[in-house]
Amino acid sequence: MKGLTPWAFPYGCLRPNKCLEGGADMSKDMDRRDFLKTGAVTGTAFLAGDILQKGGLAQGLVKVPKAEAAEVSGRTMRTITIEEHFVTPDFVKVTGAPATPMVAKLQNIASDLGERRIADMDAAGIDVQVLSLNAPGVQQLDATEAVKLAHDSNDILADAVRRHPTRFAGFASLPTMSPETAVEELDRTVRKLGFKGALINGHTRGRYLDDKFFWPILERAEALQVPLYLHPTPPPRPVIEASYTGNFSAQVTNLLATSGWGWHIETAIHTLRIILSGAFDRYPRLQLIIGHLGEALPFMLPRTDRQLTMAVTKLRRPISAYLRENVYYTISGFNFTPPFLDLFSEVGAHRIIFSADYPYGSMSEAHQFLDQLPVSPADKERIAHGNAELLLRL
Repeated sequence: MKGLTPWAFPYGCLRPNKCLEGGADMSKDMDRRDFLKTGAVTGTAFLAGDILQKGGLAQGLVKVPKAEAAEVSGRTMRTITIEEHFVTPDFVKVTGAPATPMVAKLQNIASDLGERRIADMDAAGIDVQVLSLNAPGVQQLDATEAVKLAHDSNDILADAVRRHPTRFAGFASLPTMSPETAVEELDRTVRKLGFKGALINGHTRGRYLDDKFFWPILERAEALQVPLYLHPTPPPRPVIEASYTGNFSAQVTNLLATSGWGWHIETAIHTLRIILSGAFDRYPRLQLIIGHLGEALPFMLPRTDRQLTMAVTKLRRPISAYLRENVYYTISGFNFTPPFLDLFSEVGAHRIIFSADYPYGSMSEAHQFLDQLPVSPADKERIAHGNAELLLRL
């Protein structure tokens, strides 16, 4: 990576794997089935980098010299997680009392922006958290409430970052209901408070970012060279009633519509809507981040590419090109090897970023998952910290 400016990887090159020393050409299709078939035969206990050194099975994986592998394994690897949450008293007041004692306990943990959180990070071996306001954020509030809560929450987060600059960084909360104000807040938080981007919790009362009403936010994010993190939120109520309410309990409906299925698919659809709207053709250097190993998009990527061709979409690139060149993916509590390998084979290590989803996910379990990933030492470094450092200029 010699000679690259801190932002040259994510913003200076639409095909970053071509720009990086030793990177593979991701513009070509990878044989995912062969890669995963080999993993199944060996019990996925292989080290991808080692296999590639012996001939290679899938593109997008980087050959690692033995000397480099030894150097990496002989030192402590830095870890940066970027989907980590906090709450404020006003957030809890506005969003309502916790639904269960467990949620109340988790919100209490998330309210700490000091020593207790840092102690938890130290115990799990996490060096840096990039923090964001807890879901559902401000996207479901009216404009007046959203503007005030976003501004105040951002100031609280900025104070925590100032107190612990080597341990915390921030993603801004944006009042998307008022795009002009959201643009001003993004500008303020990035330029004055040093934030690394913004996190948006899904749709804004049923309206999605493919709507040109929101495009000033996309335009300013591209101009500031900061990413937007698209975090899940429950689908709109009519969708829940139509697709997630059935011959089962209300508890099942709630989980099916949210963490058990729905809000992941909701985020995948939202991402596709942004792509299909032509937003990335209009703002080609804009970078989006989604969590949970891609919200099921990697599994569907070949099919989506085949059906939604450029002849149909009228876009400048195939769907897969946007998913490989304008989107980053975090682990965020999805500590499952098979879907990780699917994402890895589809987009390569240069697009994957470590995350724990604290306090809803265990940082210790996330670190253990990172440690056992069947990838080369160099790719593990990229996932653990390198990609976040480049994308967020940490």
